[in-house]
Amino acid sequence: VWHDVVSTRLYFVNASLQRVTFSSSVGVSLPCPAGGAPHAVLRWYLAAGDDIYDVPHIRHVHANGTLQLYPFSPSAYNSIIHDNEYFCTAENQAGKIRSPSIHIKAVFREPYTVRVADQRSMRGNVAVFKCLIPSAVQEYVSVVSWEKDTVSIVPGNRFFLTSFGALYISEVQKEDALSTYRCITKHKYSGETRQSNGARLSVMDPTESTPSVLDSFQSGEVQVGHSVELPCIASGYPNPTIRWLKDGRPLPADSRWTRRITGLTISDLRLEDSGNYICEVTNSFGSKEVTGHLNVIEPLRVTLSPKNLKTGISSTVILSCAVQGSPHFTVSWYRNTEPVLPDQHFSIQGAHNETLFISAAQKRHSGAYQCFATRKGQTAQDFSIILLEDGTPRIVASFSERVVVPGEPFSLMCAAKGAPPPTITWTLDDEPVARDLSRVRASQYTLSDGSTVSHVNVSSPQIRDGGVYRCAARNSAGSAEYQARINVRGPPRIRPMKNITAVAGRNTFINCRVIGYPYYSINWYKEGLLLPDNHRQVVYENGTLKLSDVQKGMDEGAYVCSVLIQPQLFITQTVYVTVKVPPLIQPFDFPPTSIGKLMYIACVVSSGDMPIRITWRKDGQEIVPSSGITIDTKEFMSSLQISKVSLKHNGNYTCIASNDAATVSTERQLTVTVPPRFVVQPNNQDGIYGKAGILNCSVDGYPPPKVMWKHAKAGIGNPQQYHPVPLTGRIQIMSNGSLLIRHVLEEDRGFYLCQASNGVGSDISKSMVLTVKIPAMITSHPNTTMAKKGHVKELNCTARGEWPIIIRWERGDTVIDPDRNPRYSITTSPNEKTDEVLSTLKLKPAEREDSVFFSCHAINSYGEGRGLIQLTVQEPPDPPELEVREVKDRSMNLRWTQRFDGNSVITSYDIEYKNKTDSWELKHATRNISPTNNQANIVDLHPASVYSIRMYSYNAIGKSEASKELTISTEEAQPDGPPMDVILQPVTSQSIRVTWKAPRKELQNGVIRGYQIGYRENGPGSNGQYSIVEMKATGDSEVYTLDNLKKFAQYGVVVQAFNRAGTGPSSSEINATTLEDVPSQPPQNVRAISVTSDEAVITWAEPPRMTLHGVLKGYRVVFWAVFPDGEWGEMQNITTTKEQVELRGLEKFTNYSIQVLAYTQAGDGVRSNVLYIQTREDYPGPPAGIKAVPSSASSVVVSWLPPHKPNGIIRKYTIYCSSPGSGQPLPSEYEANPELLFYRITHLNHRQQYLIWAAAVTTAGRGNFSEKVTVEPAAKAPAKILSFGGTVTTPWMKEVRLPCGSVGEPTPTIKWTKDSEDTAIPVSLDGQRLILANGTLVLRSVKAEDSGYYTCTATNTLGFDTIIVNLLVQVPPDQPRLTVSTTSTSSITLAWIPGDNGGSSIRGFVLQYSVDNTEEWKDVFISSSERSFKLDNLRCGTWYKVKLAAKNSVGAGRISEIIEAKTHGREPQFNKDQPVFTHINSSHARLNLQGWASGGCPISAVTLEFRPKGTWTWQSVRTNATTDVFLAELREATWYELKMKACNSAGCGNQSSQFATLDYDGSTIPPIKSPLEKNDDVKKLFSIGCPVILVTLGVALLFIIRKKRKEKRLKRLRDAKSLAEMLISKNNRSFDTPVKGPPQGPRLHIDIPRVQLLIEDKEGIKQIGEDKATIPVTDTEFNQTGNPQSFCTGVSVHHPALIQNTGPLIDMSDIRPGTNPVSRKSVKSAHSIRNRYSSQWTLTKCQASTPARTLTSDWRTVGSQHGITVTESDSYSASLSQDTDKGRNSMVSTESASSTYEELARAYEHAKLEEHLQHAKFEITECFISDSSSDQMTTGTNDNADSMTSMSTPSEPGICRFTASPPKPQDYDRGKNVAVPIPHRAKSDYCNLPLYMKSDPFFRKQSEHHDPCPVVPPREASIRGLAQRAYHTQGRHVTMDSAKQQALTMASATSSSSTLPQRTLTMPGSSASVAQSAAAAAAMGGSRDSLLESSSSGLGRLQKQRDGGAGAYSKSYTLV
Repeated sequence: VWHDVVSTRLYFVNASLQRVTFSSSVGVSLPCPAGGAPHAVLRWYLAAGDDIYDVPHIRHVHANGTLQLYPFSPSAYNSIIHDNEYFCTAENQAGKIRSPSIHIKAVFREPYTVRVADQRSMRGNVAVFKCLIPSAVQEYVSVVSWEKDTVSIVPGNRFFLTSFGALYISEVQKEDALSTYRCITKHKYSGETRQSNGARLSVMDPTESTPSVLDSFQSGEVQVGHSVELPCIASGYPNPTIRWLKDGRPLPADSRWTRRITGLTISDLRLEDSGNYICEVTNSFGSKEVTGHLNVIEPLRVTLSPKNLKTGISSTVILSCAVQGSPHFTVSWYRNTEPVLPDQHFSIQGAHNETLFISAAQKRHSGAYQCFATRKGQTAQDFSIILLEDGTPRIVASFSERVVVPGEPFSLMCAAKGAPPPTITWTLDDEPVARDLSRVRASQYTLSDGSTVSHVNVSSPQIRDGGVYRCAARNSAGSAEYQARINVRGPPRIRPMKNITAVAGRNTFINCRVIGYPYYSINWYKEGLLLPDNHRQVVYENGTLKLSDVQKGMDEGAYVCSVLIQPQLFITQTVYVTVKVPPLIQPFDFPPTSIGKLMYIACVVSSGDMPIRITWRKDGQEIVPSSGITIDTKEFMSSLQISKVSLKHNGNYTCIASNDAATVSTERQLTVTVPPRFVVQPNNQDGIYGKAGILNCSVDGYPPPKVMWKHAKAGIGNPQQYHPVPLTGRIQIMSNGSLLIRHVLEEDRGFYLCQASNGVGSDISKSMVLTVKIPAMITSHPNTTMAKKGHVKELNCTARGEWPIIIRWERGDTVIDPDRNPRYSITTSPNEKTDEVLSTLKLKPAEREDSVFFSCHAINSYGEGRGLIQLTVQEPPDPPELEVREVKDRSMNLRWTQRFDGNSVITSYDIEYKNKTDSWELKHATRNISPTNNQANIVDLHPASVYSIRMYSYNAIGKSEASKELTISTEEAQPDGPPMDVILQPVTSQSIRVTWKAPRKELQNGVIRGYQIGYRENGPGSNGQYSIVEMKATGDSEVYTLDNLKKFAQYGVVVQAFNRAGTGPSSSEINATTLEDVPSQPPQNVRAISVTSDEAVITWAEPPRMTLHGVLKGYRVVFWAVFPDGEWGEMQNITTTKEQVELRGLEKFTNYSIQVLAYTQAGDGVRSNVLYIQTREDYPGPPAGIKAVPSSASSVVVSWLPPHKPNGIIRKYTIYCSSPGSGQPLPSEYEANPELLFYRITHLNHRQQYLIWAAAVTTAGRGNFSEKVTVEPAAKAPAKILSFGGTVTTPWMKEVRLPCGSVGEPTPTIKWTKDSEDTAIPVSLDGQRLILANGTLVLRSVKAEDSGYYTCTATNTLGFDTIIVNLLVQVPPDQPRLTVSTTSTSSITLAWIPGDNGGSSIRGFVLQYSVDNTEEWKDVFISSSERSFKLDNLRCGTWYKVKLAAKNSVGAGRISEIIEAKTHGREPQFNKDQPVFTHINSSHARLNLQGWASGGCPISAVTLEFRPKGTWTWQSVRTNATTDVFLAELREATWYELKMKACNSAGCGNQSSQFATLDYDGSTIPPIKSPLEKNDDVKKLFSIGCPVILVTLGVALLFIIRKKRKEKRLKRLRDAKSLAEMLISKNNRSFDTPVKGPPQGPRLHIDIPRVQLLIEDKEGIKQIGEDKATIPVTDTEFNQTGNPQSFCTGVSVHHPALIQNTGPLIDMSDIRPGTNPVSRKSVKSAHSIRNRYSSQWTLTKCQASTPARTLTSDWRTVGSQHGITVTESDSYSASLSQDTDKGRNSMVSTESASSTYEELARAYEHAKLEEHLQHAKFEITECFISDSSSDQMTTGTNDNADSMTSMSTPSEPGICRFTASPPKPQDYDRGKNVAVPIPHRAKSDYCNLPLYMKSDPFFRKQSEHHDPCPVVPPREASIRGLAQRAYHTQGRHVTMDSAKQQALTMASATSSSSTLPQRTLTMPGSSASVAQSAAAAAAMGGSRDSLLESSSSGLGRLQKQRDGGAGAYSKSYTLV
């Protein structure tokens, strides 16, 4: 089966048409819903299957298939014609289809009236009026409107109209009883309108009562997608509440369900909405409920598949009918419009009969098949065209002969077409192809076009696989074959051949089954003769012998196949052919016969092989003996005998003869004739006009007689000449011969003759007379007639029919009796000539109420006729009701309603208008307005003018009275001129500034409210559409900046001005181009090639043009080395304009990271992805070190270090040994494994000196020699260490092995120590530290505190040797300092300063940001070289949180403090200068949405809510408009409340207002004033004054509280200032007061993540590294020479291990100004308990009487030191120093400390370090400080409140700004003793200064000439590198001076409870010292009190210390 395109097609034009209703007075034309192409024959049928016939003047089918039913009178009504089901068929070559049945129904012009009953209701309840329509017309009449006192009711307010036509009045008031209520109906088909009587409403006072249901719903069925209204309303007191239930449960929440006063409305119905609905009505006195079932059904949809099918005869066809929709449907099948009945070919299956099977399909089964699904009047169908054709297979593709070699695979393909698709089989030499799965495979498949393709694949052919291959295609329609030889090379031979049986007269083929190849020829012989020897024999080249028309005597015998395989060498094979002869039947025939005669027929076989079998069949069935037929069969003959022929013997008889050769048959027909005779004779009959009649006449005979009817008109005597009756659809001959007249007409009367004949005997005939009786009918009457009010009117009515006839008149439904109503009179006059009766009804005179239906009825014995006359009494019309629909600047739109037209068509209208102040004599008029219009535009008015308007209507009778006057005001007009002097100026790469001036004054047409700026990109690919932005007008000159434009793109800009009325014309387009920007994409296809060991070539392609954003200036190649230890080299870059660059001077055999970027005038673009390349190998450098030590008397051990620059992979080492005194010219060479860095040289001479050196070897060759060392073998050798010292760098948490291999005799002992301050401490061995047998020190999971100098000492009795290893542990980087640079409406630009890199270069940064009120963080990865980043595409006016972390080779570091920033923009606000309304009339109000200021962010939506004052329900309107919006359907003369809310991304703004609609005459109404408010001005004044007084008191109280808080904070800041001064000032006070009591001293803890001490003196600043040193310190240097007392100062230095717990770092410093940190998310304190410190040092300086002191430290330096300065980290906290648990618990971790006061102290510190500000006066001028107890406090101003930018450097929340005034000249000497940096120091020492010291102007001046950081030796460089990694960004210096000696007590004060180990450095000589302690103030995380508050809380204890004589500075702080 295959699909095909059928060129002939059928289709449906409107298959959904199933019902047609029409008016009897109009008629209907119905085109056939079906059609076809090419042209199809269209026919109409009744549903019963009867053809449609034409009835003159009643029904007619046009040639184009349109069915027309003409208008008819009631007496001509025929239910078969006017109320029946029809269907239409379309037929062409494709088939025949029928439409669904269409119910056609005629509707009469019935006289009816509608009425409304009076109702009763309680005040405040609901009243329900229903329009009562007679049931006879209820289906066609609907309510279109309701009137209240002749005024149409507009739904809304308290009046509601239901979908069923009822009127609901809610909140009934007393005045509702003063009106009358009418309903207006309209006939759906005739268009007639009716007005009911006027009903009244009785309003009663409320009385307690149970609910009473006034209107309810019933069960119903609705289709899916429609809407349904379930009415439910009740009255009662108290007012009942209504509750809806569905299936016993409350209604689900769904926007489709709407509860209104009219009931429940469900829109867009779904199947699940079906169910039982209950409306419960309840009040306190009882309840009622209404129940109904709603059944939601889906419309039926039918899909029949396949759609078009073309297949072959005898195939099986399956049609599937898929029905969708509601259940309970029935399915029926049609073929060519005839029902399909199951038989041997057709079967219908499925639960709903949805599948049709056609088995063994025949040609006659072709056609159109239709599936109909029917359910309760719904019918749906689909059809399919089935075409059956001869599908005998044919070969369409085949294979050809070929020669193959054994083992060479071959494939044969055969393709065939047929219907149904054939099956292909294969034979080889007439035998089925043997399927050997290992060698021979066959496959078969069907293509989409129906072709069957089969393959035979032979994978490894052998000789036996050769021969003749035949493919045979077979299906039910036939077969086809194809064959060809395949020769397989090999020795030829012939397969054995089977004998053949041939059928005489047919063709036979004999194949010589030769296999093998080659051979010379194939020949056939018979009886020694070479064939062919006659014309019937053919021998083909492939050896096949064909015998045509086989003959038994000539062709039977032995045939020999002879194959010549070599010259004179043959092989043969014999096959015997036997010929079978089929039977041959002699012709015979049946002679004509009649009933009762004898019949004998013989069937003789004249030839054929015996035995022969002969049988008979009749009509295809076996003949049974009881049929009266005798069969006598002999050897070759069979006879059929019938003793008495009858009609049952008619039929086709077949004689069948068969033998072994074939089966043959001969068929003949036997016909028995019978002359015709009457079964039923015709008789005279009566027929009734318009009814159906049958003229009976039934005959029989054989062949069946043909009946013919003839007709002759009625005459006086015998029938006149007969004429054949024309057979039309109206007159037909029935199957039994009777004549059917479906619709009897008068011309049908007369004589009829029934005549029958069948060619046997003579014809028969019989005549009859048909008499037609006429029922009474109205033949003439006016359908409609007119009368003028007050005039006499006559109505005439003519009737005809069989006499006697009675005529009756009715008015509506009432019979007219002239005796009772003298205004009417009736006269009747018969006319015997025409058999008609004329009746006249006279009205004397006609009144308005006579505009009704009058009917005359004619009655006789055969029927009744009715004539319906509509009388219309005409008069002048009522005046129209005029209303204003729309008012514009120069025009207005009027709409009117014409109520009563005086029963005469309105011919025209007149509109008159004038200025309100003028008289009507000066009016303007618009006359003769078309009556088809109900609205008009009045133009050429003046803007802002007041007009009076009235109107008249006209009909044929006269002119109406004037309508009620309206008063209208016109509006402003939009501007007529464009803005002037538009200028564009590019500002940035994404913004253009637009400036312009306002339009000319005379063209503004009002006040310019704002401007619209339209801009579009004019580059290629742009869509040409303008983007529009709006702005408010500010004056005559305007400016606006367009943001977020494309970079370096040309834009066209136009500007339009707008006022309240609208937008004016735009200016001419002006073009401008945005500035250039950096490229947004990197160069493409970046490639790198290593050329040599120090040279590489980099190539790339230009970035896409669209991403350049400017003119490409060139490219920059950025590259850096990546060393084996993971460290990065210096970042370098090369600039070029080419797309290739050569990198020279690279490190040899080194990995390089390379990036390429493009740059424009604006700067560098995006870098490409990192590309990695490695330079080639080269000669290695010399070994970095070499040692040679004796190990015995004849051997030495040599050790060495790898080269500093291996320049490749070390393949081996070569050791050279020579003895200067030995006389050998060449040294000895030894090769060592590159993995071993030592070698033992043996067989040396005792006590002979040897020179030893070494060289490394790579694949490039041998490198340079190391230095030479001298060694002498010795029997007793002192201890020597083979390993080397130096610096070892490792990431933390790794295992480190420090080797210490030694030799010596005796064997040395190994000892490891670690330097600490001035002593060396033995390395403690535990689970983390162990020493291996070879002396290697193993350190596991190293931490930061494991860094330091390790000493390995090897000792024996003859000596010792040591090495020092500097271990550097790399840790993750410290947190960066993140700040906000700039913000815009959609972006935030961030900047940061990296923290310490942790000993490893920073690889990059991770930036995280989120919206402030969410925790959904987004990550951005940033290059390590960046120090700023711009976050784009942010929401306007939104707070964002941002944090940053750095990454190095160890991992990610601490996250920065979270900062918050806000994009520009705020919520919308309504401009108070703008009016809320631009226009208000009695029913509409226009809102001015242009009054909303966007706040910088586009307004997304505006929500409006309004309600009449005094009501509860708000009406909502949501709009996206930004100009104007209308509030429609308002009540006139009513006060309204209005709420507006405009929203954008920053928030929502609100605006409230009140307004009043105008009265009907355009006048305003007074404000609402309740009776209680009259004469109550004092109360009103009090209600206004109270809030004002309360607000004033609240403001004053708030001012006092804020002032107190401000003073309190200022006190804290003053204390912070003192602390800052204490941190940096020298103590030059004299301490004369002796110390009393036990010594008490302050304690200072300073956090130094990378330990660094700076010694500060007048000669410069020296650095102390981690090496031992002894430093002389004198009294003079400490500035305390004259102090007899002794004191000690202690400094605790914490070294960080940077151990971070999991989880994000959340600092209290991210508090936004003005917020409460305690109320922030609790997660901030969840991770605050952390321990960054793992070790601690304490520096103690004690003053003694000796003039000189020594500071012993574990850091080494050179030079004298004066004073000690300590740098610390950038975050810390402080508290009182108390050695109690309470004091420890008051400490917090550095991560949770706020920088509020810390930054203040730091800022003071920075300023104090400036030389010219040593004695400056500091004043706090501005402060934004946040803590847990108050809101934002501002002493100064902050202009940019939208973005969270800092107010001083560094930029963070909580920073105070201060001013510094330089000291007076006389105060300058006071600062001479202050330690400051001076220019007398080595420039290299400046490298290690903190950043703020380097930024000093002095140092900047020095660095301009020379590099202050020259290359230093490795040892010094390693120490400096350690110092350079210190946390000295924003670090501070503390100078410790001499003071009175006090006891120093050290205690840990970190956030962890563990106590850290301490070591003490003692400076002897001083007997007493005192420490000046300074602490920077920082907020305590998790505590509600700041440092200064904590300091104050300890004031009592400090006071006791002060009283005890502790010194001038006795406050004690601990700084962490």
